[in-house]
Amino acid sequence: MRFARSNRRGINRAALSLSSMIDVTFLLLIYFIITTVLSKPEDQLNPALLVDQGSVVDESLMDPQIIYVQTVNLQPVYKLGSQQFTDRFKLAEVLQVLPKEPGIIIKADDSVTVGFAVAAIQESRDAGFTKVTYVPASN
Repeated sequence: MRFARSNRRGINRAALSLSSMIDVTFLLLIYFIITTVLSKPEDQLNPALLVDQGSVVDESLMDPQIIYVQTVNLQPVYKLGSQQFTDRFKLAEVLQVLPKEPGIIIKADDSVTVGFAVAAIQESRDAGFTKVTYVPASN
């Protein structure tokens, strides 16, 4: 049995013309150069918001105050920020000077009596707060 040898030199290879590939590459390069937007670096841009030095704070943008009604050392207390009150009348004095527009949130633990939590709601309404929200504190 005799195998015929194929002549590799006789095979017609397909030639790839690179001139059209170079043309497309230059056209893409020109396209990207033309469509590129040159802008200033971000540190040299002017801020979009300008702040007046003597502006007044809008109360509607403020967050509401939060009163925590908790039990500390077996005694119910009202916590407003870093202050603690055991008496509802002292709480009422502080509530009088707070801004009323943002509202107030009252978070009560399960350990305090209902009357103590309701007193915080009533003192908030008496102080002039129209947005009073009661939220039971989650454990």
